[in-house]
Amino acid sequence: MTDETPRVPLLSMAEAAAAAAKAGISEQMAPLSVFRVLLRHPDVASELASTLNTLLFQGNRLDARLRELIIMRIGWKTKSLYEWTQHWRVARMLDIPEADLVTTRDWKNASCLSDADRAVLAATDETLDGGMISDATWTACAAHLKTAEERIELVVAIGNWTLFSQLLKSLKIPLEDGVVAWPPDGKKP
Repeated sequence: MTDETPRVPLLSMAEAAAAAAKAGISEQMAPLSVFRVLLRHPDVASELASTLNTLLFQGNRLDARLRELIIMRIGWKTKSLYEWTQHWRVARMLDIPEADLVTTRDWKNASCLSDADRAVLAATDETLDGGMISDATWTACAAHLKTAEERIELVVAIGNWTLFSQLLKSLKIPLEDGVVAWPPDGKKP
């Protein structure tokens, strides 16, 4: 956990499990600190869990590597400790090389990224900086994202994990006990 006190108290593990079951939220999400807070508002927690389920597990169309690079970039650029740390673990479980994840810190100077990686990272930065993807970057993304579903999911993924970054930081959501911050090296943005 971090030294900061969450702005909304976390439910106990048992309370979170019961609230998740009642709200129809996966038991896998209940122990996460973010859901231990969000489950204090079950309707919002349910909607956010549904979006995550679609983008991460069922019905997702965007390549998992591209999605995780987007999330890592958002976590780094927005200084979201929880987002960076949680998705480091997700990305590593997907066998995305550590070096590729670290390069999201300074992706414009990285040599190990593909054109598709660079296109979605540019889209991420443009959205974070200016609220939208430019025509030139959209064209670069479209060269790699062939379907309408992938292109829509690109925009939704950037928006979703930007929203999560904001709520994680604003509510001061702590890391789960025993989770090491800012992998792999503890370096902070």
